[in-house]
Amino acid sequence: MREWPANERVAHVGLRGQVDGLRLVAGEACRIGVALADICDAPAGKRERQVLYGGQFLVLEQRGGWAFGIAGRDGYVGYLPEAALIADQPASHWVSAPATHLYATPDIKQPEAVGVSLGARLGVVAEVDQRFVQTDLGLFALNAHLSPLGQWAGDPVAVALLFLGTPYLWGGNSRHGLDCSGLVQAAHLACGIACPGDSDQQQAALGVALPEHEPLRRGDLLFWADHVALCISETDLLHAVGFHMQVLVEPIATVVARNLALGAGPVTGRRRLPPA
Repeated sequence: MREWPANERVAHVGLRGQVDGLRLVAGEACRIGVALADICDAPAGKRERQVLYGGQFLVLEQRGGWAFGIAGRDGYVGYLPEAALIADQPASHWVSAPATHLYATPDIKQPEAVGVSLGARLGVVAEVDQRFVQTDLGLFALNAHLSPLGQWAGDPVAVALLFLGTPYLWGGNSRHGLDCSGLVQAAHLACGIACPGDSDQQQAALGVALPEHEPLRRGDLLFWADHVALCISETDLLHAVGFHMQVLVEPIATVVARNLALGAGPVTGRRRLPPA
């Protein structure tokens, strides 16, 4: 389902001529109004990915408290709770710190209204003072933790290193928890590089294949069956891994040997993105 915007009842109009017996809809643009929303494979089903605060979601159907649709970040298709959605408004900034808080008043000594992760989107409507800006939802954010959309980070590895120690979470996409592909996606999206959500999609879409004899370098991606890691040098990688249940740096040779010993198989792909 993750790439096919149709269920048993409705389909996106882009599938016209490819589906029969389904109601074709253009969808309603919404955005996420909570810190995180799980994209599930069915209503109340298994988490596949997450959408961050302010992220866009094109709703194709609402039924029984669940919204079926498409994540604007990467086209991921699935279900999320209707209660997580608010009306769409254009974002102007993204959270470029590992995480930050939004406040009901411009005062860090007051209780936070919501905590949001790197990559979250905000609409800034006013600068309150040198420290705070006001968002279109009436909350206040620390200006130092935000960057304008289009003003991206320059190095996916540097972004990924911000998540060191983050707990492993299957389907996770935030500082609260990440899986291997969630880490890679967060790092690349923060640099303005389009990146799908799952490791098999990333292996198919990102960069070009490297010959076996080509030395690895910072920013290269290594793939196994159901796993991806980001090289930080010729000898070391960074990944979110269930074996350690966190984001950490390890020698490439150690990971290769462990995966073979655990039956996870050999490296299935080595990819390099072009220079920015």
